[in-house]
Amino acid sequence: MTARSKHRRGAARVAALLAIPLAAAVALTGCSGNDTLPEQWKDGGGKGYISGDGSSVSIPPAERKDPVEYSGKTEDGSTFGSKQTLGHVTVVNFWYAGCAPCRVEAKDLNTAQQEFAPKGVEFVGVNTRDQAAQAQQFSEEFGVKYPSILDVEGDRGVQRAFAGAIPLNATPVTLVLDTEGRVAHRVLGQLADAGQLRSMLNETLAEKTQ
Repeated sequence: MTARSKHRRGAARVAALLAIPLAAAVALTGCSGNDTLPEQWKDGGGKGYISGDGSSVSIPPAERKDPVEYSGKTEDGSTFGSKQTLGHVTVVNFWYAGCAPCRVEAKDLNTAQQEFAPKGVEFVGVNTRDQAAQAQQFSEEFGVKYPSILDVEGDRGVQRAFAGAIPLNATPVTLVLDTEGRVAHRVLGQLADAGQLRSMLNETLAEKTQ
């Protein structure tokens, strides 16, 4: 094979990769930690896919943005949204059944839910890919007791509502909202362990007494 033919084959391969449709790109486990991506999403863009790295961000109360309003249908057909959790510290976890890090961190979320639900903390999942049957099977397999909104059709309204806080289609992502519904903490990627979430929740709960 000549050098010229090798070059042509390489160029064709790059062109084919660039032609992968958005749906295939979204099928990657996670997306960019580049926080310009939420704005690109709002503008209709889809760029910069890389895996979440487990990095965490904590936002002081004075620097938090407006409360996030969201609502959607859960796996059992009921409606769940921000109005039900207003006034409570809330954990929002973005996941789907085939996401390996989501499956690993499920036990840590369950541990935190069992510990903090008696303290008034609410938990809700946002399923970014599955239909109801898959979501229900996951909940049964991993003992998940809190609801998950199916945010896979239409304009992905819940994910768009949080577009100022999370990168495009990133999964998993865990957010802690304060009692006003503002994002106080974010973990982009798999939780390190239940202790990481415990620390964020204790810190946010302590704000209520300050």
